[in-house]
Amino acid sequence: MLELTHVNEAGEARMVDVGLKADTEREAVATGGVRMKPETQTKIRRMEMKKGDVLAVARVAGIMAAKKTSSLIPLCHTLLVTEAAVGFDFIGDDYIKVTSRVKCTGKTGVEMEALTAVCVSCLTIYDMCKAIDRGMIIDSVQLEKKSGGKSGAFIRGEKN
Repeated sequence: MLELTHVNEAGEARMVDVGLKADTEREAVATGGVRMKPETQTKIRRMEMKKGDVLAVARVAGIMAAKKTSSLIPLCHTLLVTEAAVGFDFIGDDYIKVTSRVKCTGKTGVEMEALTAVCVSCLTIYDMCKAIDRGMIIDSVQLEKKSGGKSGAFIRGEKN
């Protein structure tokens, strides 16, 4: 039977004790995206949105979110993030793919930080463009890969 690490013997939520774990280099990459009207993507590319440079703001928002993940996700540990990056790719004329990469040296992984960075970046794109496109869809948020720690590496699409 699978042991749930965030539940104690009484079935109550708990924060996992990582105090005795060794510090290791850890990295996680996550992706997601925002589907929008082609006109919206064009305005973003041309920096014609009234609120400003959408991708610059979304990048900073994602990096900030990675650093604040433990304030948003109740059972996450506070980590000293050593690097956080957010990038964007235009896919077709109606989609922006968001990719985050987060690193730390610590006792627990940075998967939640990478996923949070993607989510907040996508939400920021939505917020900055909602005046012209309320029908945008945030989708496909997922962990692509992670390394470090006792459980080893994970790469989406490979047998792990």
